[in-house]
Amino acid sequence: MTSPRLLAYPDPRLRAVAEPVTVFDDGLAGLFADLAAAVQAAPAIGLAAPHIGVLRRLIAVRPATGGAIRPYVNPVVEWASAEIMANEEGSVAMPGVTAAVERPRAVRVRYQGLDGAPADEEAEDFHAAVLQHEIDQLDGIFWIDRLSRLKRERLLKRYQKLGGRSASSAILPP
Repeated sequence: MTSPRLLAYPDPRLRAVAEPVTVFDDGLAGLFADLAAAVQAAPAIGLAAPHIGVLRRLIAVRPATGGAIRPYVNPVVEWASAEIMANEEGSVAMPGVTAAVERPRAVRVRYQGLDGAPADEEAEDFHAAVLQHEIDQLDGIFWIDRLSRLKRERLLKRYQKLGGRSASSAILPP
């Protein structure tokens, strides 16, 4: 299987809000297969469908414990802890730059499987950050939006020096 082309920052689709999935069929399974192939090829920990230009609420995440890449359809953070932690984040859409992003240390995510069956999952630490990062992408929030204005401007200058386009998800493992 050929991996789909990943969008590059500042493509406007990286800041668009993804539409909910309402049809659970072979087309959705095919979209997930494409997204999983992109996660493998990148390599990334997780990706949202907008990373491959599809504005649907689907993310693919590689479990920290190994195993198959998992689909999360229409994911929503249902609860987040008051405790905050920082993780070094980046994006395959903006290679070569990372920054510490503060997020809740634990979350409970409600989502659906590829068959439409409802599910929920509690996640902590790095896995919680990955889920939040990818759900943000579905909501049109590119990871650099979580930085202060000064940090974001510095990061964009570094990105431009690396050959990136001037003016977006995967998180780097700890």
